[in-house]
Amino acid sequence: MPQQVPTSRKIIHMSAGMPASDGDGVKLMRFIGSDDINMVDPFLLLDLFGTDEPEDYIGGFPSHPHRGFETVTYLLAGRMRHKDNAGHEGVIEAGGVQWMSAARGIIHSEMPEQENGLLQGFQLWINLPATEKMKPPAYQEFSPDEIAVETRLDGTIIKIIAGQTDNGTQGPVKKITTGPLYLDVQLGKDANFSQHIPTSHSVVIYMIEGAALIGEEKSTLSQGHLAVLGEGNRIELVSEKTGADARFLVIAAKKIGEPVARGGPFVMNTRKEILQAFDDYRQGKF
Repeated sequence: MPQQVPTSRKIIHMSAGMPASDGDGVKLMRFIGSDDINMVDPFLLLDLFGTDEPEDYIGGFPSHPHRGFETVTYLLAGRMRHKDNAGHEGVIEAGGVQWMSAARGIIHSEMPEQENGLLQGFQLWINLPATEKMKPPAYQEFSPDEIAVETRLDGTIIKIIAGQTDNGTQGPVKKITTGPLYLDVQLGKDANFSQHIPTSHSVVIYMIEGAALIGEEKSTLSQGHLAVLGEGNRIELVSEKTGADARFLVIAAKKIGEPVARGGPFVMNTRKEILQAFDDYRQGKF
């Protein structure tokens, strides 16, 4: 069987995000799930929350329902306590992650475990295929010490939450239908990062700090911006020779290609299923 020729993905859309508010008045920037980027199959939503003003986060995200997708909470700074109606409770700390499959239904809350200081992190929603939407809820939760780390000779440091690097380092999150890759990459000056990603997957990159050049076109992705990448089987980033180190998230997952019906905290395939979700919630079936 002939080897697949490497093709570097290029930026097809960039976004600086849109200000939004969710939960009990938590201020955030929404990059996916907005008027600018509605969806990048299978990604339904990507929010960044990051402030050291307590009034912007102290209300947190009180109890609310979900059905039909997965939520991924990854913290860069601060602490958040999560709790649900299935008896699961814990605290996510800086560098830790919770990967929750809401599936057929869950009611949970995510509340700040602090009254001051910086709270910063990301929440990602990943769609589930129709065959997975009504399965029992499930969790994978990992502390900072449980996240795999790969350090390369050029000083590049990669935290692997899900998936596997080209060097074989695997993240702790396993058995996810969409085969995700979730990396937190710290790229030193004049360093490069390359990673194989299947053509079946969508890819987005968020620049946390600094800037980097992406693809053969060397398009610049700057701090605070999200890039949606096009077709290909590799991503390639090169840090700028001057300025700060670059730090970015690489998030990829297999496209589902099914109809999407949304209704607030529920994501199903048809409007009828959304109405059923609201009815089930009202009847206490979650």
